[in-house]
Amino acid sequence: MKSVGKKNLILPLAVLLGLILVGVGAYYYINHLLTTPIKLENIELDDKAALKLNALEQISKKNGITEWKLKASSATLLKDPKKAVLEDVDIIFYTKQNVQVHLTATRGELDTSTHDMILSENVTIRYQQYTLTSETLHYAKKPHIIRSDSRVTFDDVDSVIKADSMEIRLNQDLIILEGHVEGQFSENSQNTNSL
Repeated sequence: MKSVGKKNLILPLAVLLGLILVGVGAYYYINHLLTTPIKLENIELDDKAALKLNALEQISKKNGITEWKLKASSATLLKDPKKAVLEDVDIIFYTKQNVQVHLTATRGELDTSTHDMILSENVTIRYQQYTLTSETLHYAKKPHIIRSDSRVTFDDVDSVIKADSMEIRLNQDLIILEGHVEGQFSENSQNTNSL
């Protein structure tokens, strides 16, 4: 073979050998990265939690009729007691006449077996133009009742009613206020609607 022919053959073989060596090196490097165990540091394990969710949506129905729709930004499902600890809770309750009652709270607990709830921190209920605020509320699923044993404030644009405790019977469209009930009413108040 002539020297020009040898140079034309050696150059592609040298490039091919270089590419093979780079490929084999890359293979071993990537394989090493994938098989090396990852060290995890500062991990907190919650041995009481069965599952943690970034978001939760649940609908409760009774005899095919929607009673409430719940949304929470996060939920921690616990094994014992059987409950879900909720953050940034948003619930829409439905009355017997299918009217919506909107509830929001910073925190909540849902009993996963009975679907009863305890809601706390910045609890607000909105119904049409009315707003009810309280520190804690309890919801009992079986009778479909919302109640509060802490001070409540119920207001619309022109009127304010305060009481020591309250019960909303959603199936009866009824609100019961008890204990030191105080009210301020305006002549402009159009409080002709029931719950």
